[in-house]
Amino acid sequence: MSAASNLRSEDQFLCSICLDVFTDPVSTPCGHNFCKNCITQHWDINQRSQCPMCKETFYTRPQLRVNTLLSEMVAQFRREAQQKASSSSSEQQAAKPGEVPCDVCTGTKLKALKSCLVCLTSYCQTHLEPHLTTKGLKRHQLVEPEENLEGRMCTKHDKPLELFCKTDQTCVCVLCSVLDHKNHEFVPLREEYEGKKAELGKTEAEIQQMIQKRRLKIQKIKESVKMSKDAADREEAEGVQVFTALMESVERGLKELMKEVKDKQEATEKQAEGLIKDLEQEVSELMKRSSEVEQLSRSEDHLHLLQSFSSLKAAPPTKDWTEVSIHPPSYEGTVVRAVAQLEDTLRKDMKKLLAEAELRRVQQYAVDVTLDPDTAHPKLILSDDGKQVHCGDVTKELPDNPERFSQCVNVLGKQSFSSGRFYFEVQVKGKTDWTLGVARESINRKRIITLRPQNGFWTVWLRNGNEYKALDDPRVSLCLQPGPEKVGVFVDYEEGLVSFYDVDAAALIYSFTGCSFTHKLHPFFSPCPNYGGKNSAPLIICPVNQTESISD
Repeated sequence: MSAASNLRSEDQFLCSICLDVFTDPVSTPCGHNFCKNCITQHWDINQRSQCPMCKETFYTRPQLRVNTLLSEMVAQFRREAQQKASSSSSEQQAAKPGEVPCDVCTGTKLKALKSCLVCLTSYCQTHLEPHLTTKGLKRHQLVEPEENLEGRMCTKHDKPLELFCKTDQTCVCVLCSVLDHKNHEFVPLREEYEGKKAELGKTEAEIQQMIQKRRLKIQKIKESVKMSKDAADREEAEGVQVFTALMESVERGLKELMKEVKDKQEATEKQAEGLIKDLEQEVSELMKRSSEVEQLSRSEDHLHLLQSFSSLKAAPPTKDWTEVSIHPPSYEGTVVRAVAQLEDTLRKDMKKLLAEAELRRVQQYAVDVTLDPDTAHPKLILSDDGKQVHCGDVTKELPDNPERFSQCVNVLGKQSFSSGRFYFEVQVKGKTDWTLGVARESINRKRIITLRPQNGFWTVWLRNGNEYKALDDPRVSLCLQPGPEKVGVFVDYEEGLVSFYDVDAAALIYSFTGCSFTHKLHPFFSPCPNYGGKNSAPLIICPVNQTESISD
């Protein structure tokens, strides 16, 4: 018989009276088996012969004989159980320091697999076997190995701590509940355990939630640090670009100053060289005449001297050098003028570079904006991708939903914003009239209203091809020559700022400051009427490209 089949049929070899493996098994006339000594004592005590299993009564005590076949099977079972226990014992390891040892092992203490809360004993695999096979022991509560089983006993009454006193919030034994904790409220340990376990589960969930919140906070802080570093890197790059451009302007100014001084000096030197050349020529001719005069004056020939004298007496053709002189060029004021010109250039360059840097800064907050057809006036014609709008001549039959503009040819962007920063760009090239900006979601869309911040509009417009205004209160006329072909709109919700930029010129057009935003904001567009085709060009929402530095 295999070990596996033995384990499956193990209950067949247990006496139902002693709950242990049969010793001298006997069979009653009703067919049930018992230890010979167990059934004999049972009948002696009860003074009548009755089967403990089926309750059949025998009026004459049966003659009991050992069941030979069952006895042999029990003996085989015992041998195989011993072999199995011996094999299991050899496979087990001795208890190491810090591990709970078996309380039953003699000699080498094996590592305990379980502790019994009823027996208050820890068992290795071999000595745990009865608790896994014997019916009475199977009801005992087994737990993971625990070293201090004495701590589960009442130190006063030496009884197991089986109850929990809710009044005193302590574990007690049965005698404690009667003697020392009268009239207190008690519950079984398991019931209190379940309650406390549920509380611990709730506490654990709360702790995990707190951990999650803090991890999210850590992530946000890390993201903030990264954003700060990115901003610092961008600022450094902008600074390098700006100061490099300024240093290049200074170097150009210095070169121009040096060239001006050098040109003046070279002109003076050239003039002096010409005069010196003429003077040297005359000196050469005069020296030649001097030699002739000297030779004639030494002549002893009277006739020759008199004949030559008249030709030598006439003065050679020479220039009157009395008023001729070299006037050194004046360098006074050259450096001052150069510095003044450099200052003016730097001022212009600085303004231009800062404007470019500012535009690049706001362009990083670019968002994808599309037009909302549910808000568009019936005369407006929107492109399929929601990026272009122009005004037609026909009023379309559309549902007059609450979101739609019914009096003015306006349309809003689908996207709304209630925090942070956002930026978008619109091409206005070829138009004579347009209005751009942002508007509060709660604006009135069913009647003509004045575009101004008090009514929920922060906009600029073009009228008649050259009249630009910021629709503030009061309105502000803008001098834009030439006018922009692409307009950028930037909003900082928390700062209460709305700014408009000429993208191609990298120039600020106008800023609304000190705004108080409390509602959602939408991009606002009005291509205005087409005026017989004069203003038929569309407003086009453009993808944002980072502005390149404008070269000098």
